[in-house]
Amino acid sequence: MAIPAKVAARVAAGIKRFQPVLSAAKSRDVNESDTVVIVMDMLQEVFGYDKYSDITSEHAIKGTYCDLAIKFEGALQMLLEVKAIGLELKDSHVKQAVDYAANQGTEWVVLTNGIRWRIYKVIFAKPIDNELVVELNLLELNPKNEDHLDLVWLLAKEGWQKKGLGEYQMHREALSRFFLGAVLLSDPVLEVVRRELRRLTPGAKIEVDEIEAVLRQDVIKREVIEGEKADEARKQLGRAASRALKAKSKATDDPPVAPPSIVMQKPATTGDKPDA
Repeated sequence: MAIPAKVAARVAAGIKRFQPVLSAAKSRDVNESDTVVIVMDMLQEVFGYDKYSDITSEHAIKGTYCDLAIKFEGALQMLLEVKAIGLELKDSHVKQAVDYAANQGTEWVVLTNGIRWRIYKVIFAKPIDNELVVELNLLELNPKNEDHLDLVWLLAKEGWQKKGLGEYQMHREALSRFFLGAVLLSDPVLEVVRRELRRLTPGAKIEVDEIEAVLRQDVIKREVIEGEKADEARKQLGRAASRALKAKSKATDDPPVAPPSIVMQKPATTGDKPDA
């Protein structure tokens, strides 16, 4: 999605203004409170949030206050966990904020030390989990690079209102090797492959289960179709198939039908698999 010229100009100007500010603050090793002040200024001048109406540092969750929260259009949009500018960010730093966000039904959490910005999506599962979707280093961004501006725009207010971050996450998820592996082993794709193979090799009675076995054992890397990430990808594919069928049914006013089945059986475990 193209960034409006006015927004791109603000983001580029903000990056140029704050890069020396961040470098100086890092050299002084400013504390967390001072880092929060810089982050609030950046949220307004770079990302376009109104400091007085959109940003709050007084958002209580179960008696505890998070560092910052973004609220507009009558709803909590995201929580921000801010660390001192000299502190190296770790995934463990975001756990409490993710738990807070889950309690509020909020999908997005940002972990930042002013220089590095990590955007996490909350996964509402049991237990609650999270996924790192975007990571920015403000000192490494080039304000003249459109790809860099596109990434900043994802967190900007205008990008947020356009659902840019959600679309980016879905695009990224769809191209993950685990999701693609699940797609390749789904019944609809296996059936298409079977038809094409039969067309190319007349007389060969190739069946779906034979194709699946070869894909599992000789074509797709084992790590892509085994383990927790592979299991989650198959679940995501099932959910995506169901959503697509519901949308089609709603558009045509037809009664919903069962989604295409997703191959869930355990892969073969004998022998090493060559790389794809």
